[in-house]
Amino acid sequence: MLNIIKWKNGVKMTKQIPPEMKERYEQAKELIENSENIKIYSHTDCDGISSGAILTSILKKIGKTDFDIEIVNLDVLEDVPIDHELTIFSDLGSGQPVDKNASKDSKILILDHHPPLRDIDYCDSVDYEYLEINPIFYGIDGSQEICGGGLCYLLAKEFGFADLSWIGILAAIGDIQNGKTGKLEGLNRTILKDAKEEGLVNVVENDLSLYGRQSRPLFVALSYFSDVKLDITNDQNRALDLLKRLGINTRNPVTDTSIRACDLNQKDKFKLIKELIGMITRVIPSNYAIHAPKLVMGESYEFVNEEKYTFLRDASEFSTAMNACVRNDRAEVALKLLELTIIRNEILNDDNVSIDIESDRALVLDELDEISRAHRYCLRVNIEKAGSSIVQKDNIQYFDGEGIRSNVVGTIAGMALSQGDWRKPIIAFTQVSDENDDLKISLRCSKLLAYDGVHFGSIIREVAQSLGGNGGGHDVACGAYIPKEKRDEFLSLMNEKLEGRLAIDN
Repeated sequence: MLNIIKWKNGVKMTKQIPPEMKERYEQAKELIENSENIKIYSHTDCDGISSGAILTSILKKIGKTDFDIEIVNLDVLEDVPIDHELTIFSDLGSGQPVDKNASKDSKILILDHHPPLRDIDYCDSVDYEYLEINPIFYGIDGSQEICGGGLCYLLAKEFGFADLSWIGILAAIGDIQNGKTGKLEGLNRTILKDAKEEGLVNVVENDLSLYGRQSRPLFVALSYFSDVKLDITNDQNRALDLLKRLGINTRNPVTDTSIRACDLNQKDKFKLIKELIGMITRVIPSNYAIHAPKLVMGESYEFVNEEKYTFLRDASEFSTAMNACVRNDRAEVALKLLELTIIRNEILNDDNVSIDIESDRALVLDELDEISRAHRYCLRVNIEKAGSSIVQKDNIQYFDGEGIRSNVVGTIAGMALSQGDWRKPIIAFTQVSDENDDLKISLRCSKLLAYDGVHFGSIIREVAQSLGGNGGGHDVACGAYIPKEKRDEFLSLMNEKLEGRLAIDN
């Protein structure tokens, strides 16, 4: 019997791996054990980095030495070589023709949560070893019940490596798997249970959902609230005045520093949550009011072995750092940090400390700090340009991201949302690269639009494919690649597709 729970809208979710899916994990374990020359391809985001880190850790733990990992964009997979004994695709592969160059001696393993091109029985139609594990085959929602890193962790669990469960949580938060309900659901909940039992993750229930709960002063974190434009959005002085008006101490008496969201006691936390909900409901259509609490309240996830007030302590902040690495073509730094943290956790679990590991990790964190500072500078420079050039149409808003690197244009779009109209999605476009003049499209929107049932990932995929491109992603964050000459047609079609479906019409 499956352990099925019912979500509030009636959607069934499972906390246990379906038997047929479990069989595929057993096959995957055997496939890895019987292979020596292994290549891993993983995606260029936190989920992909986490997936890759889990897979490489598995291989090292079982004594495999002949393997290689490459963090890639989806466009690389159109003609990817299959020239290793075993090729593994993590957090990608299901939606791409990755077996195009396979031969009868090939072995392919896919661990992906995105909509698949092939059906569950595709393996029976080819003359090489092909194994695909995708939750969608079993009626499990890959957008909120489990992500790529979660799928890779379940493989690690098959080997007995429950100590990697915390990376499954990092991946899920980085993939916004908690976006709709404010907490992890489905198989993610099972992974969370493992992480808690391993003593690696702490869950803060009914928490204030603000980014930067560990590292940012509370008034600064409040000023970044952008799902709906409030008086405090982009205004730190008003945010500070709000805290003072509510009687919330703005200084931590123990550390003599500005108070962080993680410092709040329950009384002050709920006082602030109540005030924010009131502020939100006053500026949104009445039919959206039911969703207001989900914008400011949910679960938070802390990595127990990390120091308080650092970005490493909070899953959301940690995931942002992983994304900063891949956005700046430094995936190797993210992978190294995760590798060293895995080793560090093992040592701490035995009540020991390794000076060498701590020293090596400190050096990697120094590199990450340099990357993050350069990343923040890039964002600051480009957000000024983007915010002043937003063009409004009936159902969308957009800006030309010319000169912005394609791997950061989505982040810029999300930040620019606070300077535009929250009732519409914001779209940004820029050239893919110097060698490729196609356009990379990124879309971001307020969670309220997704709560109302609009899945922008599905819409953008449909529009992009109709123009000879491709796309997809989440309901609130998605993207596409299209031919440069199709830009205006793309914008017109997106505007038409959203007619009558947005808050602006209420």
